[in-house]
Amino acid sequence: MQLVDNNTFLRQLTSLFEATKDKGTVWLTHKRLTHDGDDAAMSDASTQYPCLIRLTNGKQTNFSTHVQPSDLLKFHAAYGALLKSSLGTLRKRDKKLQKLRAEAVAKRKARLASPVVVTGPKRGNGRRKRQRLAKAAMKQEETRERAAKREEGKV
Repeated sequence: MQLVDNNTFLRQLTSLFEATKDKGTVWLTHKRLTHDGDDAAMSDASTQYPCLIRLTNGKQTNFSTHVQPSDLLKFHAAYGALLKSSLGTLRKRDKKLQKLRAEAVAKRKARLASPVVVTGPKRGNGRRKRQRLAKAAMKQEETRERAAKREEGKV
């Protein structure tokens, strides 16, 4: 991980966003830097710590920078403007999975809406078929009741 100054970091971030415009991933990590070589004591709440910001694409590009508390507002203004301009060029999510889930829910609701008709003789040939249909009708009724209770809970 290369430690660079703030301006170089922003330039590298811009170039990495451009390089991964069509394909690729960029990971940004932003956290408080507390390591001074000693154990970190949390007794003094008024102490201001620098921020550590890391940038990687998961392969060969790894950069980090330390932002001092006095430079934080200026850095965040430039950093935020860069993110706003770069994040608009991201590709849209593939909504195929969402569409499949919606279709499955619609199919389930349609299956609940259509009643199970119990037909066939009570004795003799076809008796087992009638029993299966009766069991399916009871199960469907229980599912309808559970769905109704769930809808009441949502509202």
